[in-house]
Amino acid sequence: MNKHEITDKEVIFEDNHLIAINKRAGDIVQIDETGDLSLEDMVKIYLKKKYDKPNDAYVGVIHRLDRPVSGMILFAKTSKALERMNKFFQDRTVKKTYFAIVRQRPRNAEGKLINWLIRNRQTRVTKAFPREVKGGTYAELDYAVIGELNGFYLLRVEPLTGRTHQIRAQLAAMGCPIVGDNKYGYPRGSSLGSICLHSRSLAFTHPIKKEQMTLVASLPQDGFWDKFEALVR
Repeated sequence: MNKHEITDKEVIFEDNHLIAINKRAGDIVQIDETGDLSLEDMVKIYLKKKYDKPNDAYVGVIHRLDRPVSGMILFAKTSKALERMNKFFQDRTVKKTYFAIVRQRPRNAEGKLINWLIRNRQTRVTKAFPREVKGGTYAELDYAVIGELNGFYLLRVEPLTGRTHQIRAQLAAMGCPIVGDNKYGYPRGSSLGSICLHSRSLAFTHPIKKEQMTLVASLPQDGFWDKFEALVR
């Protein structure tokens, strides 16, 4: 298998309207200046092959994950599903849960982080400020320490807003940069081009069937995340 292919193994859920993928760290969601094959295109290729379509399959990007982040990402298979899911995300009716691994134990076992974020377009780094700043964007998340393993702490993170690099910037501002995220102050980067941030689940109302859904992405089997399986259960 080409490492740039999507297989049935990466598909968490699929129906006529939506397809959910367990994204590998290092895959890019939409095409950028690197010109690397995007996850959006990989999903199109997967659907075209699977259903033997003569033309391209329709794939709509509903939300994004940073390139070094793994886990749950949802795409639309119809324009109607895309439009409705976009509105759910805008209205913040989609519950997003992430797992993050940090080296520094947070001062409080659980809490809410509220910051104003400023994005530096040159360095592509987002800085989190503790109070309102001119040009800043409001960002809010809840976190809880799930457990500790060999000096690493597993956090559950629920962002209530969806800002670029929000979780990475807010945890770093709290003094808990994500393992492997040297862009945000962790001392070492990962040779795999990944950081220990995993999009665990999405809970939402199905855009067409109106049923409540919770989709869960299993942890990466990379020799490090596997060790945290017991804490997650």
